[in-house]
Amino acid sequence: MGIRTVAGQITELCYLPPHAEAKEPADATARLAAEQLQRYCADPSFVFDLPLRPAGTEFQRKVWDAISSIPAGSMRTYGELARHVASAPRAVGQACGANWFPVVIPCHRVTAAGGLGGFSNSDDPNGYLLGIKRWLLAHEGSSEYAWQQTTLI
Repeated sequence: MGIRTVAGQITELCYLPPHAEAKEPADATARLAAEQLQRYCADPSFVFDLPLRPAGTEFQRKVWDAISSIPAGSMRTYGELARHVASAPRAVGQACGANWFPVVIPCHRVTAAGGLGGFSNSDDPNGYLLGIKRWLLAHEGSSEYAWQQTTLI
């Protein structure tokens, strides 16, 4: 996971492709984020407490707040979240894709009504991003998508 910081705040967390080279955290804030991400990997109920730089539009923040209230091990559909924020599923999906702080704002807990849905602006069923979403959901106790076939072979 990539961690970007500025002036003691996290400005972005991003999933890096599998071939990305691991680097040591560049500052104390990145070190704190790395430590908390490791704690989450050890315990899926871990609650993050990180200095996140405010980001996104008012609507995106409303969606992200709703996503943040979904407990670990639970999922909501884009439609359910859309009803909660009085919007449309596609708009909720776009807000999920615009999330600057994945895992901390757990957009992986939002799925399509008929399946896994996209993740981090990707809907490639064989790509590493949807693999991450499957791993995160399984890590939090969901087995619903763990064995879903992802190829035609």
